[in-house]
Amino acid sequence: MPLKLYLAGPEVFLKDARSVLDAKAQLTRAYGFEPVKPGDIFIEPAPTPREFGLRISSVDEHMMNSADGIIANLTPFRGIAADVGTAFELGYMCAQGKIACAYTNVADSHFDRAMRHYEGSVSKDENGRWRGPDGISIEDVEMIDNLMLHGGVVRRSGLVAVHAAAPDALYSDLTAFEQCLKFIAERP
Repeated sequence: MPLKLYLAGPEVFLKDARSVLDAKAQLTRAYGFEPVKPGDIFIEPAPTPREFGLRISSVDEHMMNSADGIIANLTPFRGIAADVGTAFELGYMCAQGKIACAYTNVADSHFDRAMRHYEGSVSKDENGRWRGPDGISIEDVEMIDNLMLHGGVVRRSGLVAVHAAAPDALYSDLTAFEQCLKFIAERP
């Protein structure tokens, strides 16, 4: 029976979501795995938007529970960091001890993106920690996103693949996604 891989990422929000999700699924199958992906689900209508959201959350958790592992797209989304839903999904799967890989189509580190966010207006405090003009500290740990996301994958012997995609292909370029598939296919 093939490994089931949950394909997490912000693709469900894209205008061309169906084509991007289908391309990821096709590539996943080409490596001999079964894709499990949000976007392939039907959610029963609900009496309120909140109840509808709860139904989506429940179905997504059920899908993750049925999967053997996750490949999470941590390409920055709506800001300098990964999609928060994807971050939850990656943490959920790591907590269950499942296979975990992640990728980003932005090669700059989380620190570099935070520096740009503050337009370079940062300084070191008396303890040597970088801080923005708002006083909030900035992690400088040479990772592609928050250290819990990147570290969670690495500490579980997973791969964090980094690829510098063209700006117009941030969510459709599958180069780093395929690196994750190859990594899982070649693991002992």
